[in-house]
Amino acid sequence: MNNWRIKLSLLLTYFVFAILLNSVGIVILQVIKNYEVTKSAASILEGFKDLPIAVVSFLVASYLPRFGYRNSLVTGLVIVTLACLAMTQFPGFAMTKILFLAVGVGFALVKVSVYATVGLITENRQSHASFMNTIEGFFMVGVLSGYWIFGLFINPDDPKSQSWLEVYYYLAVLGVLNILLLLSTPFKQHEHEEAGSEPGSALAEFIAMLKLVKKPMVYVFVISAFLYVLIEQGIGTWLPTFNNEILKLPTDISVQVTSIFAACLAIGRLSAGYLLKRISWYALLNACLLFMSVLILLTLPMTREVILAENVTWQNLPLVAWLFPCIGLFMAPIYPAINSVILSALPKKQHAAMTGLIVLFSALGGTTGSLITGQVFSAFDGQTAFYLTLLPIAIIFMTLKLLSNFISKHEYSQQEQTAS
Repeated sequence: MNNWRIKLSLLLTYFVFAILLNSVGIVILQVIKNYEVTKSAASILEGFKDLPIAVVSFLVASYLPRFGYRNSLVTGLVIVTLACLAMTQFPGFAMTKILFLAVGVGFALVKVSVYATVGLITENRQSHASFMNTIEGFFMVGVLSGYWIFGLFINPDDPKSQSWLEVYYYLAVLGVLNILLLLSTPFKQHEHEEAGSEPGSALAEFIAMLKLVKKPMVYVFVISAFLYVLIEQGIGTWLPTFNNEILKLPTDISVQVTSIFAACLAIGRLSAGYLLKRISWYALLNACLLFMSVLILLTLPMTREVILAENVTWQNLPLVAWLFPCIGLFMAPIYPAINSVILSALPKKQHAAMTGLIVLFSALGGTTGSLITGQVFSAFDGQTAFYLTLLPIAIIFMTLKLLSNFISKHEYSQQEQTAS
């Protein structure tokens, strides 16, 4: 199996989905203006994306090894490419829901396949953690690109303009190119699977996935992943609206400024790929949580009574518009690091099933985070909605300690079994 070509195809596939998945915040802002829907109604778009991810990953994750990881990647790309083309032909809030439904289904197939493939093409725990952060960092490069791409097509002078829909033509072309790359990439999956890992019946594999939750380290991990994604999606989805309504920035700049958050996530994850080769994941993540808390407490008071220049540009943005999105730099390493920790602790034959659980609870966390943030934003204000992230941050501090203890006991047990 030609690892560099496989790695490239994984990165580019993730790039396409990064743009689509994280366009929810941008699309929410646009449908509120274009189709006159309320914030509460618009917040349901996160559910149309995340709930299909949860359901599909839960139902098919254990089956994907027999279906083939490349087949899953191609199928996911075909689904979203067709949805992008339909978005341009049938604009409306209903079609927007269908688009994110398709993106959710496609991403469930893609993420399980990507995570399971990483376990096949990396040699040890360090290289696994490093490439996991690289691929999640590249995902954030896609998110960053998406904010600028959509920002270029948004007409700030006409709130009713639907020129932003033209973006989906280009995304469809990108999807087709990725499909062609995957089909031309040698991908002999079963040559790299562990001996004795031949698939059993689909029902047996599904039951085996459910049994993973019985492991203490797995359910502690699940809580950590759920809460992390709740925070990331809550902030990421509503930051464009926060910039527009709380900081009073123009619509196009509100979207583009959100790219600072995505850029910080990308930089943080790519940097973590280097740092995790040298320091403990537990020490790094605790430092990240501490800095996230400090940044929230220092910057949110600055968002009240912001004074803007007469003509707002990147050169005269208020300082807080630059500072608050930097929270992405500190939250970035958490998700890929804990994913790598739990996957590295399990046999490779269980990686697809474990990834199904990761995707399931990540999707539920994303939906919950977006809905809660949207409801609090609507009922109170944006500052209150973002202050609430301090609660899940505090809980993650505790779950990471438990996860670290369980992983240490698991490794000690494995060493004893090897010695005997």
